[in-house]
Amino acid sequence: MGKKENGSNREDTLSRLKVIERLEVGPIKIEAKKIIVPYVVYQGKKKDVIELIYRYEEDVFDDNDPTSQNLAEVIGAQVALNYGLFCQEIVFKGAYDNQDRRLIRDMMENTAREIYVKKFLEYNPFLVTKSVHIPLLRIKKYSQATVNFENKIKIPSPSSWRYWEHSQEGHAVLSSGGKDSLLSYGLLNEIGKDVHPIFINESGRHWFTAMNAYRYFKKNIANTSRVWTNADRVFSWMLRHFPFIRQDFQNIRSDEYPVRLWTVAVFIFGALPVLRKRGIGRLIIGDEYDTTIRTSYKGITHYDGLYDQSRYFDNTLTRYFMSKGWSVAQFSIVRSLSEMLILKILTKRYPHLQKHQVSCHAAHIKGERVYPCGKCEKCRRIVGMLSAIDIDPQHCGYSSRQIEYCLEMLQEKGIHQESEGQEQLMYILKKKGIINTDKNYKERPEILHLRFDPERSPFEYMPLDLRKMLFDIYLSYGLGALQHVSKKWKKVNLKREPAVLKAYPLEPDLDFSESDGQYASAFPKIYLWGELSWPEAERYLKEIDVALLPVGSIEQHGPHLPLDTDAFDAQYLAKQVAQACSDPKPLVLPLIPYGVSYHHDEFTGTIGINNYTLSKLVYEIGMSAARNGIKKLLIINAHGGNTPSLNFAAQMINRDAHIFVSVDSGETSDVDIYQLVETPNDVHAGEVETSTALATRPHLVKMDQRQSSIPEFSSRYLNFTSKRGILWYAYTKKISKSGVMGDPTKASAEKGKKIWQIMVAHLVAFVEDLKRMSLEEIHQRKY
Repeated sequence: MGKKENGSNREDTLSRLKVIERLEVGPIKIEAKKIIVPYVVYQGKKKDVIELIYRYEEDVFDDNDPTSQNLAEVIGAQVALNYGLFCQEIVFKGAYDNQDRRLIRDMMENTAREIYVKKFLEYNPFLVTKSVHIPLLRIKKYSQATVNFENKIKIPSPSSWRYWEHSQEGHAVLSSGGKDSLLSYGLLNEIGKDVHPIFINESGRHWFTAMNAYRYFKKNIANTSRVWTNADRVFSWMLRHFPFIRQDFQNIRSDEYPVRLWTVAVFIFGALPVLRKRGIGRLIIGDEYDTTIRTSYKGITHYDGLYDQSRYFDNTLTRYFMSKGWSVAQFSIVRSLSEMLILKILTKRYPHLQKHQVSCHAAHIKGERVYPCGKCEKCRRIVGMLSAIDIDPQHCGYSSRQIEYCLEMLQEKGIHQESEGQEQLMYILKKKGIINTDKNYKERPEILHLRFDPERSPFEYMPLDLRKMLFDIYLSYGLGALQHVSKKWKKVNLKREPAVLKAYPLEPDLDFSESDGQYASAFPKIYLWGELSWPEAERYLKEIDVALLPVGSIEQHGPHLPLDTDAFDAQYLAKQVAQACSDPKPLVLPLIPYGVSYHHDEFTGTIGINNYTLSKLVYEIGMSAARNGIKKLLIINAHGGNTPSLNFAAQMINRDAHIFVSVDSGETSDVDIYQLVETPNDVHAGEVETSTALATRPHLVKMDQRQSSIPEFSSRYLNFTSKRGILWYAYTKKISKSGVMGDPTKASAEKGKKIWQIMVAHLVAFVEDLKRMSLEEIHQRKY
């Protein structure tokens, strides 16, 4: 049995690994095409310094832009996330915001757990003998470092939140010369997407795997980009400070790194400035079905050292990018495929690309090309799979002698691959007479199917505009499609499966029309409370405890906007937020369309209810939702006049039901929205509301009736949009004869789309936070 958590056991077990007193990251130096990040290690009386460098082929940074500064700092921080297990303190110097700090702390803790299990509890050839036997300890927190953020120099704080200008037609492929990235490029290029292969050039031998592909792409593909970094040198430099790592580590042949397990993010964040510069909205990484694993080592839950290749990692970073306003969706288009099926499609459909594949980290240069070593596990794996699908491995650089040796060692040493994949490979090789063995292997046909699993590869894992075309291509090479149900594989017809038409949940793809989406009629939106049957509600409420309650009003909005503007906006926003959230999505309660609108009574068409009625109604709804299992209720308010009543109701629900209740009347987004608009005191039927209406219901906006009516007040404290303005009440007609307070003539649909994106992104980020927190964590920070 492993030890349970207590202070002395933790100290006895892990203190021998805490060998660095202080690691400092930054302050960063930024140039148009380069960033330099000092890494400083304090160890006893010794101070050691190295500079982490990223260098670009085009201008991607502006040293006067706080957003550039913040992006550069987040890039520079990634290497350090590997060392929470080994440091007493890690200090990040720079203007990191709350989203950055949360990501850094969460991922450092996650990585510390992975390293503890994979590098110290399991066999690691890089450890010196006396450090191999680390006792098993099951505790809540494995990172030993106190993480601090310092901003001692005058660095401007990150600029206010805003969406990067981007296009979902732009697809950046994180390219390495491996089969996954080569196939990803070939597929996206074939279906007509704007594809940008981005190669990350490490300064050491790891670059050898990418050289053949990079030279081909640079010569033939206009959008090819290379980012140079010395991250591998920084990793090696860090290893020399660890007494438990063999100092001849560079001479040990292994397909794994000595301790680091947060590696892919070092490349991904390094590529982001290119995406920002070019307006690219999608980042494609090459990870297949078997890289998403959640397992347990003697009671310690972990991701088998593959977290940064898993779907969980994609979702985490995409949500982080959204919360930052970076508007990048990260995913793999080959997530439902096995390694063998990926290689089959690549070799059969794009042999001109597969020719440049190098998957061997011990590759060497000979003349103008890079050639694989023909001895390592990765070479065994590639030679075995190519032979199984009747492709000559010489096509990508293997000699006949290397092929013979790899097939021989394949039987003797095996490969690092999912067990079903290994068995299917050996089954095929034996059946074809390529290997001779008395051992029997079971056929595993699922390896040659598209595989869909709720955790590893859901149907909706990639955006809809890619899904159908790519699935059709995959099916022309695979044996069909399978769905994992009750621990068994079940055949599924993708053309008839409704879930195939589900919206991609992690990309803000707003449908600016009255309908709920192009595929709305194909499947029910299970997150809409009112459309559930009671058994469906019972099942769903076991998975989610977050609900959204939209509240609007029916009131005048000037001579040019419909009376239900606030009601429509509240419901539209709630639905868009739910749709953009990850599964399980928050439930959306039916709209309360009426609000406190007495101040508009002098305008015909206004229908209002009093404060008591609204607060009582919301209270009753909230209490009933709580009885059904809702623990976090977010009231989305689209009408400022409702705010006092809703705040009162929220307090009473919190008092009586003891659940979390909050009201958002624009607080999460207003500071960013008002930087988009030109009009002061724009609070009703003006530039903002007319813009959002033009984005969603342009046919209901009477363009010829728009008129400007910008109020001016005798005191700046009365200004509605002033940061120092007080909350005050007045009948609208005393301020504006038309009912407009603002300037609708400055409105535009494009401006409205940006406003919707801002509101959706902030609320999605907030809801995702609520989903993963218990009520206790809401009231008390984890860190």
